[in-house]
Amino acid sequence: MPLGCINNQRSLVALDNLVDLIVTCIDHPAAANQTFLVSDGEDLSTTELLRRMATALGKPARLLPVPSWLLEAGASMLGKKALSQRLCGSLQVDISKTRELLGWTPPLSVDAALRKTAAHFLEHRTH
Repeated sequence: MPLGCINNQRSLVALDNLVDLIVTCIDHPAAANQTFLVSDGEDLSTTELLRRMATALGKPARLLPVPSWLLEAGASMLGKKALSQRLCGSLQVDISKTRELLGWTPPLSVDAALRKTAAHFLEHRTH
């Protein structure tokens, strides 16, 4: 994959972490009438996410170091500019309010969540 040079930052959230925060909000009095952002607490680049996903699957990542500007230019010529922006752009959320008001910390790390996802995928994939 030509995604070996993407230097963006993405906030992700594992389903287990989202559910844990929802349960915390139901039980915690400080959550009333508040809006909270949620993530796994560690932002990753697209490149790093793909590397860690490959590791969780026990596979090599096979990423080619193509500069993001070249990917974006090529995608634009193919009418896929929005796709390149999703792959190369950053999207981060700040969960400091969630941590401070609720004392919440994501129970699963990014790597633990990826291992769990990979195990589920491998168990349920069809050939």
